[in-house]
Amino acid sequence: MPDFKDIIGHEEIISHLKNAVRLKKISHAYIFDGEEGAGKNLLAQTFAQTLQCEKGGESPCGVCRSCKQAAGSNQPDIIYVRHEKPGSIGVEDIREQLCGDIQIRPYSSPYKIYLIDEAEKMTVQAQNALLKTIEEPPSYGVIFLLTTNSESFLPTILSRCVTLKLRPVKDSQIRSYLMEQLRVPDYQADICTAFARGNVGRARMLALSEHFGELKDHALHLVRHMNDMELWEITEAIRKVSDYKADINDYLDLLVLWYRDVLLFKATRQVDSLIFSEEINYISLQATKISYEGLEKIIEALEKAKVRLKANVNFELTMELLLLTIKEN
Repeated sequence: MPDFKDIIGHEEIISHLKNAVRLKKISHAYIFDGEEGAGKNLLAQTFAQTLQCEKGGESPCGVCRSCKQAAGSNQPDIIYVRHEKPGSIGVEDIREQLCGDIQIRPYSSPYKIYLIDEAEKMTVQAQNALLKTIEEPPSYGVIFLLTTNSESFLPTILSRCVTLKLRPVKDSQIRSYLMEQLRVPDYQADICTAFARGNVGRARMLALSEHFGELKDHALHLVRHMNDMELWEITEAIRKVSDYKADINDYLDLLVLWYRDVLLFKATRQVDSLIFSEEINYISLQATKISYEGLEKIIEALEKAKVRLKANVNFELTMELLLLTIKEN
């Protein structure tokens, strides 16, 4: 059962929603805007359950009939708008599941709440149909639009909704969550936190992903031994890296984090601030061997490789240029 106190970060949004409940100033339409994994669904569902809770508090009680129904995803007055086409939400989806249905009063709750996930996929026609309802909603109607891009909405929809933008969560909060709730070791929590860039859902996914663990192990093996590799070994390494082509941005990000650690240690000799602190022996060795200019060239080459791959430049050629640059420096 979700509760506001269990949500990591987003304190300003939670405060806003609790105030709205306490003051009984509930808007008819909210936009929860944030990247995938940021916590939009958790915030929206917790707010919906709070509004329908029979105890009438600032958080769902978790024990009343409404809360128990919501926990089982069968609260009749919390409606999830679905769409058959994966790439778009059409006008018929909105008309049939929302515009018509909202005219029927709630079954047993004070509100009738509609959650539209991936709302950025609504067609212009679907948005116009929704707009009519948002302009003249019944007193009990509340609509949540969950999106990764609120700029895709019509200005007329934006002007009639309360927009809640999810900001990145502090690294310290994510690290604590991974270590205390998921029992992730500190060194792994550091890597997942650095990769997550303030996204709790992404941090959780990385921490629990065996595939990411394999990706990390391969990338670290490569950077540990790059300077000792012969040309044929580099060719073989490129072939193995191609196994991770679908996750190449994550792979390259790991290499960037590694060389930033080398640069940081070279400049400060401080171990505590390193992401890969458990690899200090290799990092110390490379910090001694590679010049500041060399590290700058390597990090620049990694960023160039990302740009080239995004522009669909040949994968093997891009990786060969990158690995040779790393070896030369």
